[in-house]
Amino acid sequence: MRFLSQTSSGGVTEQPFLLGEIPGVLWTPEAADPLALVLIGHGGGQHKQAPGVTGRALRLVAEHGFAAVAIDAPAHGGRPKSPEHDRLITEMRSRMTGGGDPAPVLAELHTLLAAQSVPEWRSVLDALAGLGPAGYWGLSLGCALGLPLLAAEPRVRSAVVGLSGTAMVPPGAAAGVTVPLRFLMQWDDERVPREDALTLFDALASAEKTLHANPGKHEDVPPFETDGALRFFARHLA
Repeated sequence: MRFLSQTSSGGVTEQPFLLGEIPGVLWTPEAADPLALVLIGHGGGQHKQAPGVTGRALRLVAEHGFAAVAIDAPAHGGRPKSPEHDRLITEMRSRMTGGGDPAPVLAELHTLLAAQSVPEWRSVLDALAGLGPAGYWGLSLGCALGLPLLAAEPRVRSAVVGLSGTAMVPPGAAAGVTVPLRFLMQWDDERVPREDALTLFDALASAEKTLHANPGKHEDVPPFETDGALRFFARHLA
């Protein structure tokens, strides 16, 4: 892990890095060792420093003394797209604008991305092994790529996920997830059918899991859900 710069403000130190060819950002408390580490997965079309990602990271560090880390998912942010990425993304957008069903293409794309992102996240955990127990926070694409990671990586002890359904998640991933979970869904989500989100929640094998459903569209998650997620991580990681 090669750190590219370092800035500090409000008790939080921010360090962009490269891990091989993977770009990421690490946020840590300025004056103390972190109590735990939370991996943050960004949404589709976003990147490691999207406002939602940065906002969650700053609160994790400033309010709870955790470290937080985010990386650009494959084919996102500053990372190149392969011809296969381009083909699937183009076809998915064409179906969405043309009234077709994007679900099969979306599932194929997310399976491809997860095959790349899971070993990348595990490399991040290797590099940051001294920062305490780990959790994961990812919604939408962050959920679709996070569930395969949770199924494969025992070092991640708890997670906040959601805004996703079975059509978005690689097959079999949900059944391998056993850590404590907080699952968010939007009751009027225009991107994820309600029954598909409920089916995904039901498929998760965690003995401790809670469903948090709120009215509104995909991007209308109320701010108090962030407050609840922070308390969830404090309970399971601190």
